[in-house]
Amino acid sequence: MCANLLLCFFIGIGAFEIPAQTPRDLSIWEPEIKAFEASDRTNPPPQGAILFVGSSSIRIWKTLAQDFPGHKVINRGFGGSKIADSTAFADRIIVPYHPSMVALYAGDNDLAAGNTPAQVVADYRAFVRKIRAKLPDATIAFISIKPSPSRWHLHDKMQAANHQIASMKGNKLIFIDVYSAMLGADGKPRPELFLPDGLHMNAAGYRLWTSIIEPRLK
Repeated sequence: MCANLLLCFFIGIGAFEIPAQTPRDLSIWEPEIKAFEASDRTNPPPQGAILFVGSSSIRIWKTLAQDFPGHKVINRGFGGSKIADSTAFADRIIVPYHPSMVALYAGDNDLAAGNTPAQVVADYRAFVRKIRAKLPDATIAFISIKPSPSRWHLHDKMQAANHQIASMKGNKLIFIDVYSAMLGADGKPRPELFLPDGLHMNAAGYRLWTSIIEPRLK
């Protein structure tokens, strides 16, 4: 018997195939994407690096290169984005660099916008298909949707989406669980890891992520 009925419900509906979401008006991201492309022309990123992509938790990770000194890393996060947005822009901000690994953090905004866990999983599957088609040798890592004070009302859905994605099997497909370590003894998000907005992480939050993610980059 499943202890969490809502979690079981979302896991159950995940067995049915749901089409990937059509991205919103992509023009809202053009300034950020063009800025990446302009930077690439003047300062080309290294080939074969580890590329981090996704929403604001990646975009504002300003210490990314310092946190992983033993690796070549590229930051291609754009704030407010959903999984489908990273898929839509993959040909412009992922594929050209031929990364050895693509680490995606997204899904947080998807659930906040009303998407179901099943839709998050479907969109991630579409992302994997896109990367596999263009970069068959790259490892794809999904950084779990994080718990946060401001979105704690979504924690059942976050757990459901994380659970389904963690269960996905495939060559060079990994799941990195940051969710569990971000919970305190009371089972709720640790406030010391977050900025005052209760959503974005502070330096302590990124130090925790680094300690969890770094071993998986090997």
